[in-house]
Amino acid sequence: MAKLYSEKKPLNEMEPREETIKFLLNYSKALSVINYKKMKFEALLN
Repeated sequence: MAKLYSEKKPLNEMEPREETIKFLLNYSKALSVINYKKMKFEALLN
């Protein structure tokens, strides 16, 4: 049984899709965080 846990399984390296990368970049460009006193406001400027 210990042998099962010690075996290393091959890792499948995954690549993100191009549309996922574009979505995240556009989201980060549109996100604005405003600090006012001790509060934080997040505004999505689309």
